[in-house]
Amino acid sequence: MDGIFHFPAAARRDAAVEAWMAARPVELGGLARQWFDAMRSCGADVRELLHDGHPTACVGDAAFGYVNAFTVHVNVGFFKGAELADPAGLLQGSGKAMRHVKLRPGEPVDAAALQALIAAACADMRRRVGAG
Repeated sequence: MDGIFHFPAAARRDAAVEAWMAARPVELGGLARQWFDAMRSCGADVRELLHDGHPTACVGDAAFGYVNAFTVHVNVGFFKGAELADPAGLLQGSGKAMRHVKLRPGEPVDAAALQALIAAACADMRRRVGAG
């Protein structure tokens, strides 16, 4: 078992993801959209869907990242985050595989480091599924 979440229903653009973004409070929705758009921009092979009620980004059908909004913060998460290099120390979590970065409106974030994590997670999933 490779531990990869596969979602054959993932699509280039999913109206349910857009509806999810629109339903969030402006500050949280803006943060979620900003970083989900960064995942979308990783390449033409990136697909998306709602999984467990939040936007999930895939390489083909293999999930690599997600965003989720809570009451006062947004998580930018990675399905294989425990295996990502994180020199800026942004990743949180203690599970076997998944990690997330917690963002709060108005608080600074190391945008370059978070963008690098997104790019690394996408590239890692491409390698895992033989897509790159």
